[in-house]
Amino acid sequence: MLSLPLTSSSISRKKYDVFLSFRGEDTRKNFTGHLYEALKSSGIVTFRDDPKLEAGEEIAPELCKAIQQSWCSVIIFSKAYAFSGWCLEELAEIVQQKNANGHKVFPIFYDVDPSDLRNQKEKVEEAFAKHKERYKEDKDKIQKWRNALAEVAKIKGWHLHNGNEPEFVGDIVKKISAKLCQTYPIVRDELVGISLPLEELYSKINIGEDDVCIIGICGMSGIGKTTLAKVVYT
Repeated sequence: MLSLPLTSSSISRKKYDVFLSFRGEDTRKNFTGHLYEALKSSGIVTFRDDPKLEAGEEIAPELCKAIQQSWCSVIIFSKAYAFSGWCLEELAEIVQQKNANGHKVFPIFYDVDPSDLRNQKEKVEEAFAKHKERYKEDKDKIQKWRNALAEVAKIKGWHLHNGNEPEFVGDIVKKISAKLCQTYPIVRDELVGISLPLEELYSKINIGEDDVCIIGICGMSGIGKTTLAKVVYT
């Protein structure tokens, strides 16, 4: 009979799995809203800022802390993202965490060309002209924003342009979920009440090496079906 896996992990899980960075005016009520709900429905703990925090150009301390407490950031680059000093300051903090602490970064290019962000042309060039005028006495800030934008734009991500948005969101959630499973393996000893259903499931798959079977795990939502399947799989 198959033995139950006794796993352990020295990796401490962050408070949040995902930090969402986006320009509220562009995508809060459409794409970002849909992505946030899909991540939550998949059990991925996601931080999305409160609209009330978006006052002024300086990033709120709460957001800096949330970035530091997140395993990764998903950055939704929309057409007007670079016009927001708030977003660029947030982006600079994300890049700092990436380079200093291994914070993961996943860019989404929402109806924008990644090369325009890398080369800072078109709308991006226009945005930085406005920032340069506003922050005449703080050239270091502008350069910090430029560097952060160029660095993240080089990272392979998802590019949506007139595509199937629900399918696109589903693909993002699946890939982030898979990355999280690789980073934070489920520790059976920390799961309450899973031993008996796990033993029962293992008894049903106690078959020969060349045998194949299909087992369905049914039940109401929230009782641990996905967790059970993940423990067996890993």
